[in-house]
Amino acid sequence: MKKLLFLGCIVFCLFLSVVPAASAIGGDQGWIEFRCNVDGARVIFDVVEKGVISGGSLTVPVYSTADPHHSFSVEKTGYTSYNGDVSSPTTGETKIVYATLNPIPTPVPPVNYGSIYVESSPSGAAIYFNGNYRGSAPLTINEVWPGSYTIQAELNGYRTYTTTTSVYAGTRSDVYCPLSQIATSGSLYVISDPTGSKVVLDGLYRGNTPLTINNVASTTHIVELDHPGYYDWKSTVDVPAGGTKTVSGTLNPVPVSNVGWVYVSSSPGGASVTLDGTNYGQTPASGSLKLNNIVTGEHTVTLTLSGYTPYTTKVNVYANTVSEVSALLQPTGPKSATGGLSVSSTPSGATVLVDNNFVGITPLTLKEVAAGSHVVTISLTGYQNYQTTTTVNAGTTTTVSAGLSPVTPTTQKSSAIPLMTCGALLVLALFSIKKNH
Repeated sequence: MKKLLFLGCIVFCLFLSVVPAASAIGGDQGWIEFRCNVDGARVIFDVVEKGVISGGSLTVPVYSTADPHHSFSVEKTGYTSYNGDVSSPTTGETKIVYATLNPIPTPVPPVNYGSIYVESSPSGAAIYFNGNYRGSAPLTINEVWPGSYTIQAELNGYRTYTTTTSVYAGTRSDVYCPLSQIATSGSLYVISDPTGSKVVLDGLYRGNTPLTINNVASTTHIVELDHPGYYDWKSTVDVPAGGTKTVSGTLNPVPVSNVGWVYVSSSPGGASVTLDGTNYGQTPASGSLKLNNIVTGEHTVTLTLSGYTPYTTKVNVYANTVSEVSALLQPTGPKSATGGLSVSSTPSGATVLVDNNFVGITPLTLKEVAAGSHVVTISLTGYQNYQTTTTVNAGTTTTVSAGLSPVTPTTQKSSAIPLMTCGALLVLALFSIKKNH
């Protein structure tokens, strides 16, 4: 009987030594319940994904005797991440974490245009923008590229008002046109030989002959006539109050030769003009820059203006003929401040973090990544984490490729040896009892 008690004590002690070892394997369990306002958000412990929010919550089991977690994050593309430190619950306890994700505001694209607001006194004047009619004042001219422009206001019985204004991106330029009343006015009737000549009155193109121009101030004016193959004609005329002045111009033909003309215009005006590398001046705000006595043949015309892409074209010049070049200048666009990032892994299906923010699963390609240095972390269960620092250049795509290494299994203390020892002692005890009997 004493031997039985002794053996029972031994078995009981061995059992007590086994129980702590067994509990060390799985540990006591608690839970952390994440409650979030955005379904589909990922819950990550130390860059290891634990699950996805569904129905407003996700419960993650935590073992108190396992390796402790240090931090967690709740994140979803298009939302700000919610981060914190993991506080392990006690056995059987459920801790609740409230994670609120806010949408990331959509950036407002930069404003490249400006506008011009024009009013006249008296109102109702016809408004010309770089020589082009836009409407009656008060008037707003929208989507105007930054630059300098000419504004003209015309109203019957008033003198034409001309001014220039500058436009800046995202702002409105205000132009006020005070008109001076004309005490008296008359008309001009312009004819020419040859007919169909261009009529320019005080520097403004008015039409082709024969032409009647009404409401002209009764004062001295300059009339110019222009026709291809003929020399320009110019004269001063006095317009009578309440009457009509007839102007007749005879243009002299240009002798046949091996030269012609090139008329160059641009929108906007003010562009520098070179022909075969020789500078000829700048295009006017309205009308054309005339290049006279240009040798027949093919020539290269280039227009340059600050803030605009240079314009180059070929033009053929023929004897006693006008060749025209009309350039629509394009503003120089802003340089890209973003690039692309392509991430792949072997094996694929790994979680990708950029600057500690979850961005997707390999393989993936990100667009519009801010140019500069970024930390890329790639993780997959059963493999060692991969982390590198890479530079994204504006306008190009940077590639990150990771060959993931499997995690080497670690040897854990097992309760198998104590259990085997206990079993051996039990066999010896039974054998001893049987022998004594």
